[in-house]
Amino acid sequence: MRLGVSAALVGGQLYRGDVSVVDGRVEAVGLPAARGGAIAVPGLVDVQCNGYAGVDLTAVRDPDEVHAFRAALARDGVTAVAPTVITAAPDTTRNALRVLDAARPAPHGARLLGAHVEGPFLSATRPGTHPPEFLRAPDPAVFASFLTAGAVALTTLAPELDGAHALIAAALRAGVTVMAGHSDAPAADAHAGFDAGIAGATHLFNAMSGFDHRAPGLAAAALAHPGVIVTVIADGHHLAPDVLRVVTAAARGRWALITDATAAAGLGRTDGTFRLGDVELTLADGAVRNPDGTLAGSAATLVGCVRVAVAAEVDLAAALVAATATPARLLGPAHRPHPDLGVLRPGGVADVTVLDDALAVTRVLLGGEEVAR
Repeated sequence: MRLGVSAALVGGQLYRGDVSVVDGRVEAVGLPAARGGAIAVPGLVDVQCNGYAGVDLTAVRDPDEVHAFRAALARDGVTAVAPTVITAAPDTTRNALRVLDAARPAPHGARLLGAHVEGPFLSATRPGTHPPEFLRAPDPAVFASFLTAGAVALTTLAPELDGAHALIAAALRAGVTVMAGHSDAPAADAHAGFDAGIAGATHLFNAMSGFDHRAPGLAAAALAHPGVIVTVIADGHHLAPDVLRVVTAAARGRWALITDATAAAGLGRTDGTFRLGDVELTLADGAVRNPDGTLAGSAATLVGCVRVAVAAEVDLAAALVAATATPARLLGPAHRPHPDLGVLRPGGVADVTVLDDALAVTRVLLGGEEVAR
């Protein structure tokens, strides 16, 4: 089967030519190019997605809701997602993880990776939309109870909190990737956390200490620390274009796009009310906010974030890598559904998203099978 594209993202670069798929795998790239500007890219990978198409994952109660969430994501080009559960009562978190585990084996849409548990070990100074009453000091026993409830691939914590390093060590032993976020850490505490094994920073600049030129915080440390992957929400609201350009230049090859999407995403709406766990959200003019007006996740699609990055004059290939291969690097081996996650290569599993010349999704393949649109 030919995909009818004029170029493909292979090894982080756009190469001219069509792509063929046979028996669920990429057979060849660089074939005689089809007319037009369509490109084939690896299936998009979102490692922070709180909900989509009306489904809030923190409050999810039925695997059918998760199936609808996965199907909607796949239609929009995402072939693998780390479902994200925000801070809530521990029983609520454990229940969400159990429902996700029950839904994971079903062949419905985007591949369901291990969960991203964001909180509750976050700074009360930088809670964002996380309910303050459920924030707590790092507690390995509580974290262990989450691991027992369901598969956890990533967790976000504040590295400056007492007990953070013990929890980082416990998470790493369990094969869980640790991210720093919702943190008021000074640079020294941030660097200590990275040295202890924290792999990245969650939604850079948002809900974290920033870039004071004499007293740098987590954001500055994450950009300066070699190897740390920084995730960014390029939805047109969370970061200004100049900041996005600075991030992509400073963290070349180690920045990843995320949506931080809520139930408001994937519906084609710009206004409405939704929930994120225990918090009521308002979507107005495309921005999602909590009752005090703070940005609270997004209504973005991941391909929309690619378009925003390109509109900010970020290189197209770099933006596509940031939505595919780089977020995939944050997943430990046990949480990868196959070794080709986030990459497109001859012989690899054919999770492929086809984009037109306006960077809109026109076709999606999961394991070589066409996703209904």
